[in-house]
Amino acid sequence: MKHGLIKVAAGAPAIRVADPIHNAAKLADAAKEAAEAGVRVLVFPELCVTGYTCGDLLYSQALLTGAREALTAYLAKTAELELLSVVGLPFADGDQIYNCAAVCYQGELLGLVPRTKLTSHGVLCQTRYFSVPRAEKQTVFLEGKGIPFGTDLLFGCQSMPALRIAVEIGEAPCMSETSATVICVLAASAETVGKREWRQSAIKSATSCRTAGILYASAGDGESTTDAVFGGYCAVGECGALLSERQAFDVSSGMAVSELDLERILHDRRRNGQGSVASPLRTVSFSMPLTETTLTRRIDPSPFIPAEAERASRCETILDIQTTGLKQRVTRAYAQKLVLGISGGLDSTLALLVAVRAMDALGRSHKDILAVTMPCFGTTKRTKNNATVLCEELGVDFRCVDIFDAVNQHFKDIGHDPAIHNVTYENCQARERTQVLMDIANDCGGMVLGTGDLSELALGWATYNGDHMSMYGVNSSVPKTLVRYLVAHCAEVYEQAGNQKIADALRDVLNTPVSPELLPANENGEIAQKTEDLVGPYELHDFYLYYMLRFGYSPSKLYRLSQAALGDRYEAATRKKWLQVFVRRFFNQQFKRSCSPDGPKVGTVSLSPRGDWCMPSDASAALWLAEIETL
Repeated sequence: MKHGLIKVAAGAPAIRVADPIHNAAKLADAAKEAAEAGVRVLVFPELCVTGYTCGDLLYSQALLTGAREALTAYLAKTAELELLSVVGLPFADGDQIYNCAAVCYQGELLGLVPRTKLTSHGVLCQTRYFSVPRAEKQTVFLEGKGIPFGTDLLFGCQSMPALRIAVEIGEAPCMSETSATVICVLAASAETVGKREWRQSAIKSATSCRTAGILYASAGDGESTTDAVFGGYCAVGECGALLSERQAFDVSSGMAVSELDLERILHDRRRNGQGSVASPLRTVSFSMPLTETTLTRRIDPSPFIPAEAERASRCETILDIQTTGLKQRVTRAYAQKLVLGISGGLDSTLALLVAVRAMDALGRSHKDILAVTMPCFGTTKRTKNNATVLCEELGVDFRCVDIFDAVNQHFKDIGHDPAIHNVTYENCQARERTQVLMDIANDCGGMVLGTGDLSELALGWATYNGDHMSMYGVNSSVPKTLVRYLVAHCAEVYEQAGNQKIADALRDVLNTPVSPELLPANENGEIAQKTEDLVGPYELHDFYLYYMLRFGYSPSKLYRLSQAALGDRYEAATRKKWLQVFVRRFFNQQFKRSCSPDGPKVGTVSLSPRGDWCMPSDASAALWLAEIETL
């Protein structure tokens, strides 16, 4: 339950119709099994204590009394469990019968929630047997004790305030306006062709709309098959996604089990302005010990990368967004040329490919793209050759501007010893390259196209007023890990179109170490300055970037999730080291992002200061770094 993570489950044990004592024992066994697995919230199907398909037996006093006795027995058998569970049963009060969900915790009945939307069709005619409670009815009695009763009940955990549970009964989740973070849905949904897809869609839609978690349990094995078959479908969903499913008719799996991330739910609600309550709710409080939750849900190690099945179409969508943004900017700026620095590296290659698409969309010649290579102290033959091949094969205007003399002259002007390979040595080259591009753009009526990516913006891995600056940054919301997949996708597209030279060059770019090439090459003429050796693996940084910005996770939670997602690739000390670097750089490099150029947003995470990420440039990272020290 630490970090807002709580293990939950939905189960549908085999029952016997009209045998509540037997069913209570089966439910209690399932509850014990769930508790031993670390589950803290568990939901069972609608009317599971008696069976959903009892028909006119629901009028029987013997069955109704048996249901009460079974509930009492279930409470006694689960009294020692650190588990909140919800079971369905018919509950008679006076001359009325209600279809209820009983919320149970450590032998105590916390409340009864009745079904109010009764159906008059299907296997069980709800309106034939059950009543809708009067609005003023708020308490019923079980063994002389008053029990909260109604649909306005909210079950709140005092030890974990983010855990607020509401209960619904029905085939499809209603998700009415409520401050609950977890919705328990008790259902009896008969199997028909296409029902699985219908349920999945309903659960995803409901959890997305209300930004909540959902536990869905439907009646299953043991129910009468006179007119329909029940498969025992169960699911756990969160914020538009299905985390776990127990497929219908799957007798080998008793439950759908996963972990809900309540911190994520609260973060999204706060960001979206959700969480208001339409009407006052009665809160029933309980408290359970806070324990460490073992993670079984998948934590995406590469959250920016589309799933393989949809990767090609997603890459095309991203490229279309970049292309459309650039096309509009070129049109509105009346740019005669697009000017960009081409190094033979990943980012400038992607920017070049987008520029080509933009000119194609505008019906303009590729010669309206002026790609400039600017070799200096760290340029290698490999990168320069790739840049040359790409520009020639793509048919763009290609120019080489040697900046050795200009940079050396600048060293003389500022009194810097070129033998000292410090940040001044590097930044003088970066700023000279940007100055060359800007001046060329002025000379040809063009605009400078930025090549920097989202990961570099996050880390501040750019020279201020050097490669940091441009007229439009097409890669500004594309992280480094995603840049690779976009370039790889383009390589496949060109290969399929018969342009093998371009495809081969793109693949060699992908195999080239990421480097700004500002320090001299080694004795073999190979890249000596490798970015990931200096700032850390982009795979880790992009992981931290996504989960910190998208869900507001704390450093300790980022560290914990990185263990679950990437622990087999990096040692604990390595993950901690680069987390410190990420947080420190993210904070102290904000001033570069505060004045970053325009660029198109392609995903949910962006660092544009004009609406996506607003942060003061002098914010302190002390709180975050102090937490990392405790790891």
